[in-house]
Amino acid sequence: MNRIASTLIAAFVAFLLLSSTMFVVDQRKYAIVFALGQIKEVIREPGLHFKLPPPFQNVVYLDNRIMTIETPDAERFITAEKMNILVDSFVKWRIGRNENQPKLYYVTFGGDENRARDRMSQIVKAALNEEITKRTVGEVISGQRGKVMEGIRAKVVAESAQIGVEIIDVRLKRVEYVEQINNSVYERMKAERLRVANELRSTGSADSEKIRADADRQRAVILAEAYRDAEQMRGEGDAKASAIYAEAFGKNPEFYKFYRSLEAYRATFKNHGDVMVMDSSSDFFKYFKGSGAAGSAPAPAKK
Repeated sequence: MNRIASTLIAAFVAFLLLSSTMFVVDQRKYAIVFALGQIKEVIREPGLHFKLPPPFQNVVYLDNRIMTIETPDAERFITAEKMNILVDSFVKWRIGRNENQPKLYYVTFGGDENRARDRMSQIVKAALNEEITKRTVGEVISGQRGKVMEGIRAKVVAESAQIGVEIIDVRLKRVEYVEQINNSVYERMKAERLRVANELRSTGSADSEKIRADADRQRAVILAEAYRDAEQMRGEGDAKASAIYAEAFGKNPEFYKFYRSLEAYRATFKNHGDVMVMDSSSDFFKYFKGSGAAGSAPAPAKK
């Protein structure tokens, strides 16, 4: 009976010793193996692993999931214009995945997550302060928001790497003016918009004047060319008419005189109300005297 009890006790002790040499690493954690108080190994791969039984070796687990730190209240910062703004921010982080980062994290904070959170909050606040103090309110709010975030992220990443932390994201949730500077900021923004509007209006005015001057120049050129062409056509017409008249005069001078007199009558008596006082014996009324007037013309030759 004593032998059976001894065997059971020995088996139980052996089981305890064997179980103390095995440990399981969850995929959400890292395992740090200590040998006599010194870090011997960092295990990042999940699964079943082995070690020496305590007190020769012990295991400490670190959470490797992504964690978020948000500012509980908006923090006040001073811009390059010596104006106050309120900023809400957050940072997403986790223990670094490189081989030495979990060890560095544990050495820095002793595995205390609260200490790590406090340190990360200080790093983010320092980066925000450094970037915001170099810029104006307008640049932080809209003009250079992207550059501000790039600068903050670069500084936070560099500082966090020294304590074994990997930065996933840094964001500004909200940026607000302190109440006493709201009016001055609005007035400055209004003045800036008015300046831009005036510049655009001036540019538009100059462009319209240029277009109008160009149109006037083209109009003058077109009118001059049209006048030139009209005068040229009129000259050609007058030349042809003169040639026709000259040819007609050469063939029948008396008919030419008669035709020209008719044109003069038409032009003179175009308005029925006009009155002219002239000597009836004037040559102007030569063809109004009837057939006798034609007697001045040479009679046809007798056959």
